[in-house]
Amino acid sequence: MSTRTLVTGGAGFLGSHLCKALVDRGEHVICLDSLFTSRMETIEPLLEFSNFEFLKHDVVVPYNFDVDVIYNLACPAAPGHYQYDPVHTLKTSVIGSLNALELAKRCGARVFHASTSEIYGDPELHPQPESYKGSVNPIGLRACYDEGKRAAETLMFDFHRQHQVDVRVARIFNTYGPNMHPFDGRVVSNFICQALAGDDLTVFGDGTQTRSFCYVSDLIQGCLALASAPDVLEPINLGNPEEFTMVELAHLVLEITGSKSKLIYKPLPADDPSKRQPDIAKAKGLLGWSPSTTLESGLQQTIAWFESIDMSKWSPPTPNWAGGLTA
Repeated sequence: MSTRTLVTGGAGFLGSHLCKALVDRGEHVICLDSLFTSRMETIEPLLEFSNFEFLKHDVVVPYNFDVDVIYNLACPAAPGHYQYDPVHTLKTSVIGSLNALELAKRCGARVFHASTSEIYGDPELHPQPESYKGSVNPIGLRACYDEGKRAAETLMFDFHRQHQVDVRVARIFNTYGPNMHPFDGRVVSNFICQALAGDDLTVFGDGTQTRSFCYVSDLIQGCLALASAPDVLEPINLGNPEEFTMVELAHLVLEITGSKSKLIYKPLPADDPSKRQPDIAKAKGLLGWSPSTTLESGLQQTIAWFESIDMSKWSPPTPNWAGGLTA
């Protein structure tokens, strides 16, 4: 009998790639998504498979399935969109995680939780190891996401200690690739869309702030490795440790697309992290995982996907897509 797997947020960017990988492995996948910031287009190819099913559902509302594994990915992740309804964003992280954990407790399922590098806030330690407790503004515009994800991690480990629920927690750093929403307002999709349209590339701040970009296929392999690893009961960073400034990223996108666009600079949003780079020593040691796709190669594949889609069929999920926010 095949493994029954629930993926919340399964129609999103990461979720759609994860669902495909699980379907390809022969697992019976139940994809749960409210379609708030995700699209059916990302999972339409999977609907023809008998071991895949989709249910439109908000994870804040309790649900019940008989499953062996739960991948808890549901939550808007782009700043403009999670700030559109910050209360619901916080509820998605906290109540959504609570509902996943209650289900896991009832049916004895393992829970893989997609946490985030944003729990480190604007870090005072660089690169960021899992032992770093973070520097987060609890009342800022990003707090609904940052603190929601921090509280969700608390729930994961408290459920493990109190109810013996088997949990795995991944702190996911910036990831990019096909199936990114063109209007998610993140820096990679922003730069690509602007370059392909011949528009100026919007750089926030002076462009010296850094991010570390992991190609999606590498990230999914890391998630699967962590989800199946025995006795890794601690958060694990998953991301690419190669660090780039926003200006370096912009010039690489221009080079690959052949665009003649210019860079324009706008004020940096509040609480935007100045640096972001994962320490992945634990992922290497405990999982035998590290990313292998270079930024140039990943961008070439991502740009090819953006060139292949019909942009007229996509629209901003919320009014807060203001021509682009930060990563």
